[in-house]
This record gives sequence, structure tokens and C-alpha cells, in this order.
Amino acid sequence: MSFFGGGGEQQPPQPDPVFAAQTEMEMYTDLFNKMTVMCFKKCASRKHKDAELHLGETSCLDRCVAKYMDAQKNVGLVLQKANEKQAMEQQRIQGMQNAMGGS
Repeated sequence: MSFFGGGGEQQPPQPDPVFAAQTEMEMYTDLFNKMTVMCFKKCASRKHKDAELHLGETSCLDRCVAKYMDAQKNVGLVLQKANEKQAMEQQRIQGMQNAMGGS
């Protein structure tokens, strides 16, 4: 039993849900802004004679947004796998340290 009570295993600190929500909102806002700028530059006519987009511009924007979102999903999956691999490696190292009588 420790001097400060408890004596059980320490729980890892839990992430702040408000901070997580704010960070996620900032990430999606940044994603939307980057996608909007990139796809508009690629697809919208520079002449802007009409208030509405032409059929070709609309189709281009649809494809651009779909490709951008697909690429973001793929990058997210790669990063998630890398994080999982890193966490498993940290657990393996921690297990080795515990087995050797480390901290």
C-alpha cells in the first residue's frame, strides 16, 4: 500500500472529451478548407460568366471531392496501423522491462 492511499495500479490519464471534440472539429474544418481550395482551383472556370457552375465543373468537383476524401481515408488507415504497431511495440518493451524487474 502506498503512503498516499490506494496501492492499486495507477490508471492512465483519460483524454479530455472537450479537448478531443475541439481538436476533431479543427481537423475537419482544416480538411474542408483545403479540399475546397484545391478542388475549386482545379475545377472552376476562371471566367465566372455565370452565377451557377457548369455541368463539367460540377462533375469535376464531385470527382475531386470523392478522390480527396478517399485519399484522406487511406492516409488515416495507414496512420492508424502505424499507431497500433507502435503501441504494441511499447507494450512488448514494457513487458520485457517488467519481466527483468525494471520499473
